[in-house]
Amino acid sequence: MSASVKAGLIGAAAAIVLSLLGLIPCVGCITAILGLLLYIAVGALAAYWLDPPRTAGAGAGAGAVAALITSLVGGVVNMAITGIRFAIGGAADITSQIPPEVLEQLGEAGIELGKFAAGIGGVLGISAMCCIVGLALAAGLGAAGGAILAAAKSD
Repeated sequence: MSASVKAGLIGAAAAIVLSLLGLIPCVGCITAILGLLLYIAVGALAAYWLDPPRTAGAGAGAGAVAALITSLVGGVVNMAITGIRFAIGGAADITSQIPPEVLEQLGEAGIELGKFAAGIGGVLGISAMCCIVGLALAAGLGAAGGAILAAAKSD
């Protein structure tokens, strides 16, 4: 098994734990920051496990792949959690977490979030968009972590 896949699977397990911890009120803000740090750490881990000689380019590539695996699994788990929360509590449960000022600004812009996210398809669609953005962010952070470690550990 390649270094990227091993690091990615370890990161995926950590992402699942972070997703579940994010369900605890007031902990979600911390888990979001920890998730970003997780992508860097997974990228560095993938670069660390590369066979010598390590180069920054190889480390960045391995780190990006590992972080993509981590982000993909974490995103799918978050989509499932969001779908379950919607099925149990409805749109009000999800939109209640959005600050009233933001809802007011969206309303002034002509966007009625309640109607947009009224169905499970809307909720999962929004979650999928977040997942796609997360994949790009994860790849960049994982590549950075991998490149930095590989450059520091170049043999």
